[in-house]
Amino acid sequence: MNTRSLQPNSSRRRDAARERMGALATLPVFYKLKGKKVLVAGGSDAAAWKAELLAAAGAELHVYAEVLDPVFSGLITAPGVSGTYTWHRRSWSGDCFAGMRIAICDAESDGEAQAFFCAARKAGVAVNVIDKPAWCEFQFGSIVNRSPAVIGISTDGAAPILGQAIRRRIETLIAPSLAGWAALAQSIRTAVNDRLAPGPDRRAFWESFVDRAFGTEPAVPAVEELLDRADAIRLAGSGQTGRVTLVGAGPGDAELLTLKAVRALQAADVILFDDLVSGEVLELARREAKRMLVGKRGHRESCRQEDINDTMVKLARAGKHVVRLKGGDPMIFGRAGEEIARLEAEGIPVTVVPGITSALAMASQLGVSLTHRGHAQSVRFVTGHSRNGELPSNLDWAGIADARTTTVFYMGGRTAGEISGRLIVGGMPASTAVVVAGSVARDGFRHWTGELRDLDAGVSIIGYDEPVLIGIGAVFSRAAIPDSRTQPETPVSVGAAELASLLLKPREDARLADCERVAGRS
Repeated sequence: MNTRSLQPNSSRRRDAARERMGALATLPVFYKLKGKKVLVAGGSDAAAWKAELLAAAGAELHVYAEVLDPVFSGLITAPGVSGTYTWHRRSWSGDCFAGMRIAICDAESDGEAQAFFCAARKAGVAVNVIDKPAWCEFQFGSIVNRSPAVIGISTDGAAPILGQAIRRRIETLIAPSLAGWAALAQSIRTAVNDRLAPGPDRRAFWESFVDRAFGTEPAVPAVEELLDRADAIRLAGSGQTGRVTLVGAGPGDAELLTLKAVRALQAADVILFDDLVSGEVLELARREAKRMLVGKRGHRESCRQEDINDTMVKLARAGKHVVRLKGGDPMIFGRAGEEIARLEAEGIPVTVVPGITSALAMASQLGVSLTHRGHAQSVRFVTGHSRNGELPSNLDWAGIADARTTTVFYMGGRTAGEISGRLIVGGMPASTAVVVAGSVARDGFRHWTGELRDLDAGVSIIGYDEPVLIGIGAVFSRAAIPDSRTQPETPVSVGAAELASLLLKPREDARLADCERVAGRS
C-alpha cells in the first residue's frame, strides 16, 4: 500500500499537528511538598487558607506574624492529618528564606509586597503574594480533591470566580468514590508493572480499570480481582489483536461530542480522522496517540477507502486500539458499513460510538423541528451524489416529494439544480420552503432560505468550498424568521434581480475552478 495515499492533504496534517497543544498562560505542575519547608508571612485569614492548603500537602510551615487571626490560630493548635506548623512571633525578614521551597505573603501594602518578592527572588525561592498578581511567580488555583487524584484549575488570576465555577461543575461530575479507586491504582501500580510490560497489554489493563473507576467504591476483593486480570492479559500473550472503534465526531463543535466519544479518543493508540473533523475535537484526544489524516472530499484528491480499510486492519493486528474518527455520525453516509464488514471478515473487534449528524445540528441552529406537528410526520436523509459524483439513479423521487416528509440532502451542493427539477416533476410544489446551510456547527455558519424553484441559486450564494446541507419541506418556512437561536451569521436572502443574475450565471464555474486546480498540480 502506498503510504502517501493516506496523506493527501499535507497542509491540513501540519495544521493538526500545531493544534495538538495551544499556548498555556501557566504550566500546571503538581509539586510534592511532603517534609519541605514553606514560609508563610502574615497571620490573616487569607494566609491561613493558603497555609491549610500547603499543610494538606505535607509541608513544614514556618509562620512569621506577630498576631494570628483566630482561624489561623485554630489551625496551629489543632493541625490536620498532614503537615506541621511552627509559629515565629515576629515579622518576616531576609534571613527567613533560608532552606525554604516556597514563600507566601499576605502583604499589607504594595511596598511590602515588592520587598517580599525581591527577597524571595534573591534567595531563589518561588514566591506568591496573596491577591497581588504582579508579585507572584505562581498562583493557587481552584482544587477538586479526590486525592491521590487532584484536579487543579487556573484562570491565570484573571477570574478566580470562574475557576470556582469550573470546580463546582467538575465536583458534580466526579464522585467522591474516585478517591478510593485512585488510591487503589497507586497501591497496585508496582505489581501491575511487574506483570505487564509497557505497551498494549499494560494499556488494556488500565483501560479496563478506568471502566470500573467511575462506579461505586472499590470492594475489598478488588485488588485480587485486578491482579488476576493483569495475569490473564499477560498469559494471553502480547500478540493479541487490537480493536477498532468507529467514532462519530459530530458536525464540528467539540461540545457536541458524547462522553463515550471523548473516552474513546483518550484511549486511542492511533486516530484515523476525516478531513471534516475539527481541530477542537482532535484537541480532546490522547496526546500520545498517532494521528493520520484519511480525508475524503468530493471533487478533491482523497484517500481510497480500500487503503483506509487496509490501514485499520494492519494497525489492529499490531495490537493497537484504532479510532476511526468520522464527521457527523459514522452510520449515516460515513462508509461505516464497508469498514465494519472488512474488520469483521478479518476477525477484528469493532464497536461504534454514534455522533450527532449534521442534519440535526442544522435543525438545532435554525430552531426548526424536523417533525413539526402539522407539517411533517417523517424525516428522510438522502445522499446528493453517488460514487460517480452524480445523483443516485435509483432514488424514489415521488416518495421524496411527499409534502408530509422533511428531507435533508447531504453532499448535494453540486446537484442542487437537478434535485429541485426532479422534485418539481415528482409533484412537489415549486414554492416549497428550502434551506441551504454551510459550515454547520462551526465558525462561519450561514444559511439561505427560499423556495424550491430557487434552490440552485441558493447553493450558489452559500458556495461550494465547504459541505452544504439542503433541507426541503414545510418545516423550513420557519427558518426564514429571525430567531435568537440562529447562530451569529444572519440568514442570506436574495432579491428578484440578484436571483435572476445568479440563475443566468453558468453553474460550471465551480467545476471549472476545480479543474484548473487539478491542472495546476499536474
